[in-house]
Amino acid sequence: MLDVRRLRILQHLAAYGTVAATADALHLTAPAVSQHLAALQKEAGTPVVEKHGRTLRLTAAGELLVAHTEVILAELAAAESGLAALQSGRRGTVRISAFASAARTLVPPLFERLADPDPDPDPDPDPARGADSHTGFARDLSLRLSVQEPDEALDELHKRSTDLALVHSYSVLPRGVPAVWEQTVLMEEPVLLALHPDRAAAEGLAAGQPADLSRLAHLPWLTPGPETSCYEMIQRACGAAGFVPDIRAFSSDFSVLTALAAVDAGAVLVPRMALPDNTAPLSLHPLVRPVSRTVFTVSRAGTGKHPDLRAVLDLLHETATALDDRDGSRPDGASAPSRRPS
Repeated sequence: MLDVRRLRILQHLAAYGTVAATADALHLTAPAVSQHLAALQKEAGTPVVEKHGRTLRLTAAGELLVAHTEVILAELAAAESGLAALQSGRRGTVRISAFASAARTLVPPLFERLADPDPDPDPDPDPARGADSHTGFARDLSLRLSVQEPDEALDELHKRSTDLALVHSYSVLPRGVPAVWEQTVLMEEPVLLALHPDRAAAEGLAAGQPADLSRLAHLPWLTPGPETSCYEMIQRACGAAGFVPDIRAFSSDFSVLTALAAVDAGAVLVPRMALPDNTAPLSLHPLVRPVSRTVFTVSRAGTGKHPDLRAVLDLLHETATALDDRDGSRPDGASAPSRRPS
């Protein structure tokens, strides 16, 4: 019979790539990992790894076992979630990896309404203090946030170093996610063109008027860094309009890019959620050929029903819906001076 613990080690090897990294992730020694892999090969009756230079790689049998292991671990996670739901008064930890604008906009309400401000257990808890009377959410979670690009967040999820990845994809740049993982779409938002008002007027664009990128190829452009998917989105949107953007500034912080656009340093394509609180210095325009960004959560199979993670997902959905409804009512995508959920 195959040992689940050894299957888990094989799954980690597939995720981390080396015996040393696998050992470190599982708090084992490298020889112990090698011994477990050797024992698993005996149980399987066929090699599951093979040497490739100085590293190991999975054989076809190893890849088959890893695929089944994902399902097995998902079922175990579902069982653990079911048991946790039967328990009361437990405090859990939820680790979240989120991209920057979501971390700034969607995550703060989690800390405000779910996170326990006192990390130490209270031997005599006050029920009135431990719950949010406005929502019914219990403030008894320990939240951990890491701000990462979507690809990095999904990699952390694959390595089981995070519990929930808050990521995005663009209509011009889909993002692949393993089918066995659980996904929940939170919102879809437009990508807007941001210009200095004088620049917009010079281009014949009234406030909120849809912009045709093919007529703006001559403009200087401001973009996120080449290592980001937002940069690739801008490249594809401009490419579809028939030009390669003349980039004058790189920054992975959209607040920097919009601040530069506000002093007429160039044009920037920015997802609505990434707009600054005060958009008065900017002229905002939807695109004639719309580009949208889908914001969604990803968790490992079987974990979504865990009460701790479920509470986080429910509040994320509530917050995203409120934000989407508020901003979606503005045809040009502009925001009021105070647009962040409270």
